[in-house]
Amino acid sequence: MTSSTTSPPIITRDLVLLDTDVEGDKQAAITKLVGALAAAGRTHDPDGLVGAAMAREGQSATGLPGGIAIPHCRSPYVDTPTIGFARLSPAVDFGAPDGPADLAFLIAAPESGGQDHMKLLTALARALVRKDFVESLRNAGSADEVVDLVDDVVNPKPAGSDQAAPAAAAQQPAEKRAKHLVAITACPTGIAHTYMAADALAAAAKEAGVELTVETQGSSGSTPLAADIISGADAVIFATDVGVKDKGRFAGKPVVASGVKRAINEPAKMVAEAVAAADNPNAARVEGSGSDGEAGGAPAGKVGWGTRTRQILLTGVSYMIPFVAAGGLLIALGFLFGGYEIADTGNDIALNNSLTDLPPGGFFQYLGAILFALGGLAFGFLVPALAGYISFAIADRPGIAPGFTAGALAVFIGGGFIGGIVGGVIAGFAALWISNLKVPQWFRGLMPVVIVPLFASLAVGLIMFFFVGRPLAWVNTSLTDWLNGLSGTSAIFLGIILGLMMCFDLGGPVNKAAYAFATAGLAASTTASFEIMAAVMSAGMVPPLAMALATVVRPKLFSEPERENGRAAWLLGASFISEGAIPFAAADPLRVIPSMMIGGAVTGGLSMAFGATSRAPHGGIFVLFAIENKIGFVIAILAGMLAGAVSVVVAKQFIKPAAAKAEAEFIAA
Repeated sequence: MTSSTTSPPIITRDLVLLDTDVEGDKQAAITKLVGALAAAGRTHDPDGLVGAAMAREGQSATGLPGGIAIPHCRSPYVDTPTIGFARLSPAVDFGAPDGPADLAFLIAAPESGGQDHMKLLTALARALVRKDFVESLRNAGSADEVVDLVDDVVNPKPAGSDQAAPAAAAQQPAEKRAKHLVAITACPTGIAHTYMAADALAAAAKEAGVELTVETQGSSGSTPLAADIISGADAVIFATDVGVKDKGRFAGKPVVASGVKRAINEPAKMVAEAVAAADNPNAARVEGSGSDGEAGGAPAGKVGWGTRTRQILLTGVSYMIPFVAAGGLLIALGFLFGGYEIADTGNDIALNNSLTDLPPGGFFQYLGAILFALGGLAFGFLVPALAGYISFAIADRPGIAPGFTAGALAVFIGGGFIGGIVGGVIAGFAALWISNLKVPQWFRGLMPVVIVPLFASLAVGLIMFFFVGRPLAWVNTSLTDWLNGLSGTSAIFLGIILGLMMCFDLGGPVNKAAYAFATAGLAASTTASFEIMAAVMSAGMVPPLAMALATVVRPKLFSEPERENGRAAWLLGASFISEGAIPFAAADPLRVIPSMMIGGAVTGGLSMAFGATSRAPHGGIFVLFAIENKIGFVIAILAGMLAGAVSVVVAKQFIKPAAAKAEAEFIAA
């Protein structure tokens, strides 16, 4: 790898800490390692680097079985890929299922690092599944010995045994192999877990006498499996925390699916399940459309229906939100330039006036009308996009057309947001069922582009018109009437519930559900829907603002990286970016999250009590022009911010870390 000759060594003896006591938790260990990097001149902002590493810890634990931890991140605080190593005594808990870690590698990659840098970093991760390498690290007598061990891994000799070993390993099982498996591994960041899962599976397959070929879909790129390898595979393993690229390649293959961590923790079990699935005619299979099958007798590694349902709904919501944000903000800007009366005249002005024939209100009224019309058009895709991508999550690409058709039909019959969800589900399963029909080989080319979209659209259309359309329209109308009729205590209670939901997981599924409920209601253009939007947005601003205030009021309760994050959280909170509080919640979820929920509940309830409304779905204080009762809106935010800050300060002051040590893994979406 030529990058190693043009850049500083990825590890040097001053980046190695042997038998060190960090006197604290994983944040203390990371801070100690970052200190070594700073002393060696590898980072220009130690606090920023600690914050970036802890933010990555918040996504998922980096502890691995066998007493190993690999905290890692890409950040602007390092200019060259660097590895710091600490042999910890005593060991420190990094969230591994089998206990604390005594070996910790901090992998720091530059934010703009290229593929060669990523390959250097992942080489270490791949080596950590080798027992001899891990034992050598534990027995190393000097920092130089550790450097040599790591350097042999990240900079293998061109003609050395390291290159010959994989070829030999690939040939050894060939004589005795009974099965040939293929696997896909992928994690959100694609730096370490992707490759460690791949090598854990490979090692387990070798021990089991099974041939395994792995495609790693990581940040350093991926080389797709050859078609002949896939066609000859007896079963497939999907060890991913993100979607599998081109899943349709594996159509019809028996499949075992799980998150990437299970492949690291239980590789032998997953290989055994895949081997068993290969001989089981009732095993779950990758559907022809690219979605997982749900056949009976699926192996234990199959993703459960609860998780699958959540993934399906969140896929639709996540693809819908850009239409909501763009459309809603364009509409709000239309109101800013053209006034609220533009809602009655905007479309007419946009169609019949021009730059050379301005309306009576002049250029700004014309601009407001254009923005309002653009926003309305974008907003019109809200329900179709929701339904289309729910269907896509079920049936892959063949489900998109019938899903969008179902969404448009839901709007047509008055089914609204709920009709979009129901229509998307019906369309997806109709497309999935049609895709799985046994047809002659010559006919299969017509299935995804003609047959599936045509008949799935027909099926969902007939079902919605004949059976569910009117009930859905009634439900939607009843819900709208109920919301419009809310007043007093009932409205405040709804605001409290929405505030709790917005602050529960800071951008996760519950937060997104509350936000989707509010944004879907904007299409109704009623006072109640605007009040709900204001309550949701104001409550979502509270967590970053409350944590920012807490770090100012009682800075000694927070680490230096947390205080640095607190300074950035002011702007994030003001912009309605709830995720700005994730670094705090990740490091201390049991004390931070309940405190934020208290603040969110106060804000949501007060916003509804004051009758504040928002015609914009996003933007925080930067869309105050689209807020009615601005004073009430701001007071609600300030009250929730104060309540959240006081709660977290009290929790950190009086609930000791020992009581909060059962730190749950916190994942944001």
